[in-house]
Amino acid sequence: MAGSSTDGRVLRGEETRRAVLRRAVEIASVEGLGALSIGRLATDLGLSKSGVFATFGSKEELQLASVRAARRIFFDAVVEPARSAPPGLAHVWALCAGWLAYSRARVFPGGCFFYGVGAEFDAQPGPVRDLLAEAAREWDAFVLGALANARAAGELRPDADLEQLTFVLIGVMETANSHGLLYGGQLPYDRAEKAVRSLLRAEATDPALLPG
Repeated sequence: MAGSSTDGRVLRGEETRRAVLRRAVEIASVEGLGALSIGRLATDLGLSKSGVFATFGSKEELQLASVRAARRIFFDAVVEPARSAPPGLAHVWALCAGWLAYSRARVFPGGCFFYGVGAEFDAQPGPVRDLLAEAAREWDAFVLGALANARAAGELRPDADLEQLTFVLIGVMETANSHGLLYGGQLPYDRAEKAVRSLLRAEATDPALLPG
């Protein structure tokens, strides 16, 4: 009986944590991580403040947990689906198109979670900034790695500057996210898709490898 009670408490604790983090990433994507508070989340979800505090312990730990949760959501929305594409330009395109679809569909209400909170914390040293930088480097590495595989497969020119191409591709996608939020509509995403296609075709050994 004691074991069943303990298991039940653990399950309820995990459910509470998931519910709090779902709400936290929604708020943070729109208002920033600084807008998170244990009291606000408790009120929004009809939970006790002491229960939420016991789960996270501090505002900083809540912020860190929110970044980790957002990182998992991003991975599931963008990186994992692209794995079904074969190595080469098809995989690069799948990553970029997946990122634009993730922003366009508002997986997070405020667009790309990391674009918004990255700007919030990029000049604030500390654990939250470090974790955000780690997530940004990881995304850079996914794109760069896919480009490297495409070059190894003979689909990109041998002299292609992959680091520069990664930088520009990500910049185009982030601009689409920003303009999509600020101006509304689909045009920023359509333009970004066209720009990504043009950038990759310019470096491709066979432009026909990219979608029309």
